[in-house]
Amino acid sequence: MSFNEPAPDGGAGRHTALSADPSVRMPTGPQADFRTADTLGDGTKIGVTTLKGKKSGFTGKVWVWAPEEYYEERYRNSAFPVLIALPGGRGYPVNYWTRPDLKLQRTLADLTALGRSKPFLLVMPVLNPDKAHYYDGSDIPGQPKMGTWLSDDVPDLVKANFRTFTSRDGWAFMGSSSGGFAGLKQVLQHPDRFKAVIASGPDTRPDSPLWRGHEKEMRANDPERLAARLAARPGAPDVHLQFQIGTKERGRANLERFLRTCAKGPVKAELHVIQDGGHNAKGYVRGMRDASLEAISKVLRGPTPS
Repeated sequence: MSFNEPAPDGGAGRHTALSADPSVRMPTGPQADFRTADTLGDGTKIGVTTLKGKKSGFTGKVWVWAPEEYYEERYRNSAFPVLIALPGGRGYPVNYWTRPDLKLQRTLADLTALGRSKPFLLVMPVLNPDKAHYYDGSDIPGQPKMGTWLSDDVPDLVKANFRTFTSRDGWAFMGSSSGGFAGLKQVLQHPDRFKAVIASGPDTRPDSPLWRGHEKEMRANDPERLAARLAARPGAPDVHLQFQIGTKERGRANLERFLRTCAKGPVKAELHVIQDGGHNAKGYVRGMRDASLEAISKVLRGPTPS
């Protein structure tokens, strides 16, 4: 499949090779080999490709969904914001945000139609290289470089194949549980590349057993330390951390402590509490529909019609 095909409603949808807007990065190529993983009720598709990461050395699958607006003629020269969605659990061999029954894509489309969300390109990579361990979305010494996979290789794939923003104002993460930790860490570690994150039910400290014997490197991947360092940095770019937690799960006190101690200066943070929500994807989607997608959309750029 190609994401440069005509729109599901028959519109033109093809983009030109150049844009006069310096904030817009047209696809740089090479074009990835996407195949159709699923077709949704509105005719949009989830594509999947196997990415050989040039910087991390890791090879894994990445799924991508483009909203209807991406194919419309009025946006043919416009960039779209990117939301890199990370699953909880082992996050391998699939990313559960590709499941239509969780209604993440439907929620994005609905809120976009209501003007409450930007029309995001949804990018869903595998989170871990196997089912054996958590890798904390990090470059743990002696292990596959999953931090570089998320910070460099996956965004490079998106830049090669889609119309994206040249600035961090069009780049964000979303993740649940272990994926929430990884997305949170990426934004704090690379505030020059990513501006916002929705972190649902996350830990705020690294806890992979693979860090054993690598205390220095583990500290360098600790969101609490990263937030403190960013807050103390003169002229640091602002980042927007949108936390979610359900009333039926543990971890609220820890997130409230993080807000009290780490949300300072350029580190902007909010907590959305999901009533009757548990530690699960469906509850987190409900929270995103109620508040969190709208919250990050307010600080990110959206496409501009011609």
